Amino acid sequence: MSNVIDSDSPTNLAEYSVSELSGSIKRTVETAFDQVRVRGEISGYRGPHSSGHAYFALKDDRARIDAVIWKGTFSRLKFRPEEGMEVIATGKVTTFPGSSKYQIVIETLEPAGAGALMALIEERKRKLGAEGLFDAARKKRLPFMPRVIGVVTSPTGAVIRDILHRISDRFPVHVLVWPVKVQGEGSGEEVANAIRGFNALEPAGAIPRPDVLIVARGGGSLEDLWSFNDEIVVRAAAESRIPLISAVGHETDWTLIDYAADVRAPTPTGAAEMAVPVKAELEAQAAALAARLQGCMNRQMDQRRQSVRALMRALPSLDQLLALPRRRFDEAAAGLGRGLELNTINKRRGFERVAAHLRPDLLSGRIAERRQTLNERIGRAERMVERLIDRSKSRVDRAEAVFATLPARLQAQTGRARDHLANLVRHADTATSHRLIRAKAALAAQDRVLQSLSYKNVLKRGYAVIRDDEDRPVSEATALSAGAAVSIEFSDGRIGAVTTEGGMPPTSLKRRPAKPEAGGPSKQGSLF
Repeated sequence: MSNVIDSDSPTNLAEYSVSELSGSIKRTVETAFDQVRVRGEISGYRGPHSSGHAYFALKDDRARIDAVIWKGTFSRLKFRPEEGMEVIATGKVTTFPGSSKYQIVIETLEPAGAGALMALIEERKRKLGAEGLFDAARKKRLPFMPRVIGVVTSPTGAVIRDILHRISDRFPVHVLVWPVKVQGEGSGEEVANAIRGFNALEPAGAIPRPDVLIVARGGGSLEDLWSFNDEIVVRAAAESRIPLISAVGHETDWTLIDYAADVRAPTPTGAAEMAVPVKAELEAQAAALAARLQGCMNRQMDQRRQSVRALMRALPSLDQLLALPRRRFDEAAAGLGRGLELNTINKRRGFERVAAHLRPDLLSGRIAERRQTLNERIGRAERMVERLIDRSKSRVDRAEAVFATLPARLQAQTGRARDHLANLVRHADTATSHRLIRAKAALAAQDRVLQSLSYKNVLKRGYAVIRDDEDRPVSEATALSAGAAVSIEFSDGRIGAVTTEGGMPPTSLKRRPAKPEAGGPSKQGSLF
């Protein structure tokens, strides 16, 4: 350090620049306080700066000192600084010339005793509990028989061997191990990432998704188990959709993950026992249940068999069952003949009622109506044809008159038109002829129907029609008295007769030859 003595100064004090004075103070402080341990409460901590360095202050009830943790040192710390945490910091005291402040550059940081750690745990427990992360209502039940178990622990410790050995003894299942650090810097983030990684697996993916998770670590001091008190680990355990078993430390060790987990196991071995049942016990229980089921089935079959036998004794015999149906069948068979006779009589009476309405005069009147209708249609058709021919002739005449006035170049077209008109006339004549033929065919079909319904066809089969003296048909014997003159019409003619009281006619009555009436055998005449 250089100094300058001013001759004009009233004193002999050396003159320093600001930088020289600040540097001298910095060297003096760093020489006097090479390594110090400071106990105090963290104040003003806002987390690491964007550069990776952490700036805060240490204070007690009477003083305050600024503190800084460089980026390289901060990544090696076992504990993360937190606001209000009482710690013991080891480092060097130096000054910051830019603002004339002194500060401690922390190289190591540790909590100020177990009491401070417990106070921090209790504060964090109250905070997370207020958010509902420890509520019993959100805890999930463990599956009875998981197919895949996920284990989050160190791959080199005795814990994973104890868990695998215990699962293999009880009920061998598929175990997936997610290796993590369980102590030291970054262990909390690895445990949280492992829990979230297992939850991110797809149920039907290449790596099967576990049915239950076990987060395990062996015993240790409070500082050794501190990673499982990290807030990130507790939140990951609370957010897990897979049921989670916490097996951290011994039975007397408690961490915050134990409160957030669905089930807490006293030891890692106890967690394996909670995760899977004992296969031998299940087999024995299944065998006992099968034996009970078989016994129940046998007793049930015996009871059903006894019930069936009791019902068989209560059932009537085969003869008793068939007695009533047999009697009904006999009664129905006995009345079948009488029923057929009555049915025949009823059918005959119905037929006679219908036959009484089939009189020749009705058929004759209907034929006359059809003949008159046919004649009218034929007349209309003839008149229609005549009118069509007249109109055709008129059109022909008009066409001839028009054609006569056309030039010679239209004569060929006129000839084709005349031929077409002639074809139309021929088609009209043909259509009229076909219509007359169809009308005659329909009339002939109706005549055949009339002939098939005529009573003369019945007379040809050996029947006769009896008429009284007024030529009316007689259908009942009570309509004639003894000595009445009647005529009997056969298929080949009529004869006269006189009625008697009953029985055979008198032998003195001689048969008179039938006198054919004028115009034919009957008064009906020809249909055509």
